[in-house]
Amino acid sequence: MIGVAVRMSGSERRVQVLGIAAGEFADHGLHGASVEAIAREAGITQAYVFRMFGTKKALFLELVGAAFDRLSDGMAEAAEGAGDLGALSLMGARYYESLSDRTALLLQLQGFAACGDDEVRDFVRTRMARMWDTVAGTTGLDAVTVKSFLAFGMLLNNVAALDIDDLDEPWAKGVRTRINPGLFEHITAETNR
Repeated sequence: MIGVAVRMSGSERRVQVLGIAAGEFADHGLHGASVEAIAREAGITQAYVFRMFGTKKALFLELVGAAFDRLSDGMAEAAEGAGDLGALSLMGARYYESLSDRTALLLQLQGFAACGDDEVRDFVRTRMARMWDTVAGTTGLDAVTVKSFLAFGMLLNNVAALDIDDLDEPWAKGVRTRINPGLFEHITAETNR
């Protein structure tokens, strides 16, 4: 029941608030999200939310960081033991699977949208760098291929945010097209001089 406090351990309450806050920040961003709404849904006070996370921005950054980390960690796990384009193909499959977590994708996009704030921008830069390092380090591929792969992933994030699964328009069908392994074979620094 929304708004009614349920007895939970501190760690259980933290997990609950993170889940509620993820939806609130995914939908409304850093500046539009309401700590009051998060607290009300959790059945706690705003003061308790601030006691757990310090500030609204700290809560936002924790959620944005977790969304980026789940994607980077998932890609690294999927490609473990592989290399080159084989690893990239496995990472792409995991990335594609991640599109079903629309909240996490929206959190990433909200992180980018809030980069007018220096602290947020620096934080998101570190997560983007980690994602780059994960792909580049795991695959051993050149910067042009890594850039193309991540650019394609960012397009997928935007498409997932647009929620076009049931949209029957040519452009929507085009961006929903599944990419087969081998897409990035021709995209290298050598072929893009």
